[in-house]
Amino acid sequence: MSASSIKDKCKNIKLIATDIDGVWTDAKMYYSADGERMKSFSTYDGMATYILRKAGIPVAILTGENSEIVLRRAEKLKIENVYINEKQKLKRMHYLCKKFDISLDEVAYIGDDLNDLEVLLAVGLSAMPCSSPILDQFKPDFITKRVGGDGAFREFVDTILKYRK
Repeated sequence: MSASSIKDKCKNIKLIATDIDGVWTDAKMYYSADGERMKSFSTYDGMATYILRKAGIPVAILTGENSEIVLRRAEKLKIENVYINEKQKLKRMHYLCKKFDISLDEVAYIGDDLNDLEVLLAVGLSAMPCSSPILDQFKPDFITKRVGGDGAFREFVDTILKYRK
């Protein structure tokens, strides 16, 4: 998509929603002998949520994983709209649009895999990290240069805010 088309879409964004694994993380899950998992998060992505909060743009996390770790990360970052074990992401997006009194055209979403496709197709601005395994199946409006887990969400946020001005 051309820079002017992305610029036009960014001007209307009022909510940024995101998947976690493969976007905020490197898509790897680490298990110990007792079954506890660890995830690695980029501080760049965390700072993006702070920047959005200052700009008055809410963030929503929608992840198919039932992850206590994601809840702890969201709590630390003061993200209120967090949905773990979410199997119907588009239905959740409709709920969020109603909650914020906005349309899907005013939503930006970044995801990376098959369970994100329905939302990616429906929102006003879609994005995927360059490390997504499904870029051959779907071309989003924006593909980050950074891989998932290495500031891809931050790059997406910076792009939106750059063009919203």
